[in-house]
Amino acid sequence: MLRIENISKKYGDYTALDNVSLHIPQGTIFGLLGPNGAGKTSLIRIINQIVLPDAGKVFFDGEPLQPKHTAQIGYMPEERGLYKSMKVGEQALYLSQLKGLSKEEAKEQLKFWFDRLNIGDWWHKKVQELSKGMAQKIQFLVTVLHRPKLLIFDEPFSGFDPISANIIKDEILYLREQGATIIFSTHRMESVEELCDHIALINQSHKILDGKLIDIKRAYKNNSYKVALKLPEEQKEGLLVELKKHFEVNEAHFSTLYDELKLNIQQKEGQSGNDLLQYLTARAEVTHFVEAIPTANEIFMRAVSQSLALSC
Repeated sequence: MLRIENISKKYGDYTALDNVSLHIPQGTIFGLLGPNGAGKTSLIRIINQIVLPDAGKVFFDGEPLQPKHTAQIGYMPEERGLYKSMKVGEQALYLSQLKGLSKEEAKEQLKFWFDRLNIGDWWHKKVQELSKGMAQKIQFLVTVLHRPKLLIFDEPFSGFDPISANIIKDEILYLREQGATIIFSTHRMESVEELCDHIALINQSHKILDGKLIDIKRAYKNNSYKVALKLPEEQKEGLLVELKKHFEVNEAHFSTLYDELKLNIQQKEGQSGNDLLQYLTARAEVTHFVEAIPTANEIFMRAVSQSLALSC
């Protein structure tokens, strides 16, 4: 759906993007991640043709990005842009027509989304009468109602309570099922875990990580397991000494129902989880045994730290 090739962008002496390339597959939710100031917003603005790159090219659905493609993109910026003194229904109708819908098409889509989000009684309210979370729903609605091929959400859950955030998550998944391609920029790593198929991580204007989230997790896992062992108190120290002779062992912190010995155990390369489990069950009752798959947040922190170390 979107191919970004060797994009660079400077603002005076400041480099926002340095030779960044990304391929965003059609029908996926693509997480665009990075610390504040990494270059994410500049890239989003280039895709939306708000600013032009200094170098590189962007291709939309196989064609060089052109002004006509704006109508096929829905963009929900982090800084919301609704007219506060305008009534919700009139504003949504106006903005949908700016995106190329006829008045009849716009009314049809607005009825669908107002019913779907259960906000039909908001039509005659002014935006300034709504809470921040309610206004966010309207911002979401006007972003998606023209059925764009590409949707870009920048911190879409900002201002939402947990219930409203879950509603919007479900709607994002629904839009993907309907064929939309979605770029999702956020600092909430738990949302990345729940929604994203692919991710890219940008730091200090450079892309430092890119790929399917599941493949990146496989690359970052290190053959470690979180285990809880139930055995008499007087035997715990002896077992811990024995384990440290064969594995890298650290104390772990997670909740269980009993007062067990809780450990992170990292095996050597070539050893399997079954090998470790058999070793442990011969010495204690194993009440918890889970492979330590790195979270999106752990990957984010490690990748950024490694990038900073390399740049020093």
